[in-house]
Amino acid sequence: MIRVLLIILLLLPSSLLAVQPDEILADPVMEERAREISKGLRCPVCQNESIDESHANIARDLRLLVRDRLVEGDSDEEVVDFIVARYGEFVLLKPTIGGSNWMLWAAGPFMLLLALTVGFFYLRGRDTARAPQEDALSSDEAARLREILKE
Repeated sequence: MIRVLLIILLLLPSSLLAVQPDEILADPVMEERAREISKGLRCPVCQNESIDESHANIARDLRLLVRDRLVEGDSDEEVVDFIVARYGEFVLLKPTIGGSNWMLWAAGPFMLLLALTVGFFYLRGRDTARAPQEDALSSDEAARLREILKE
């Protein structure tokens, strides 16, 4: 029984322990807002974790910053805008399509279309290309080939 409990505790996601008790706001509504905002912000150190899941010190600082801004009366959008202005769009787990990011969003479909076009013309050209003509054997070569085949 103890082994099973230990295995379950080890397999629990570590994100449950990321937010420290001293970070939690007294107002449950504001805490829920802070958690929602934190889920959309990337940890600059961990890169594929939200600041809500990360144990890095900078993630803790960002969580505290989010809560401070909410306590000061900022809306959710204002908090996110403040953090993006300070750290850049890299901190957004879901970056916007506008600005210079449109090239990143368009690059995938563009490269797919380019690959399909190149592949189409390559295969089409291969089908219409004539097979190379083999040079006919000279009379000496033909005689030598007949000799080899007889042996």
